[in-house]
Amino acid sequence: MAQVLFAFFWKLGGIGLLLLGILDSSFLFAPLGNDLLVVAMTARHHSIPEMLYYAAMSTIGSVLGCLLVDLVMRKAGEAGLEKHLRRKRLEYVKKKVSQNAVWALVLASIAPPPFPFTPFIMAAAALQYPRRHMLAVVGAARMARFTALGVLALLFGERILRWAQNDIVQEFLVGLIVVCTVGSVVSIYGWIRRSRTAAGSTRRQPSPALKR
Repeated sequence: MAQVLFAFFWKLGGIGLLLLGILDSSFLFAPLGNDLLVVAMTARHHSIPEMLYYAAMSTIGSVLGCLLVDLVMRKAGEAGLEKHLRRKRLEYVKKKVSQNAVWALVLASIAPPPFPFTPFIMAAAALQYPRRHMLAVVGAARMARFTALGVLALLFGERILRWAQNDIVQEFLVGLIVVCTVGSVVSIYGWIRRSRTAAGSTRRQPSPALKR
């Protein structure tokens, strides 16, 4: 199953990067998925225009994924955010976003796992940070990240392709995809369960508009 998933996104090329970017930045769990595919595709084709294309498609996918999260969390507000994040992480993310939302989003966009990304998007949306600003910051930071990875792939493409033939590396990649698949199932279930809980709480409480 893992091999089929990897081959599916690989064969789609830039469209595969776009789809994976949407999924990874919204409700699924796919750490390093776009990063590895950008590096692998760039190393295989070894072309600057191709590299920029792969980086751009990954960036667009990530921005669209963030937009999906924004559409859900902006309506849910801070009360809805509390349903999706544990208290310790919630306090940390809210603090960083409240202090300097731009730098918090930039750091979340360029930092590799296990640094959280989606929780910062959720917090920015729930705390009503301007949508256009958020998507612009994420897009610029993600493009810088994927372009940097593409440049490394251009410089060390032959070595990367040799490493990719190693049995240990291939087993690691398959294992990573399996973990991502299981994590995605858990993530989707969690989103559905918490969204239903938040919706039920909202119906039981007076509307914020009525309070005013």
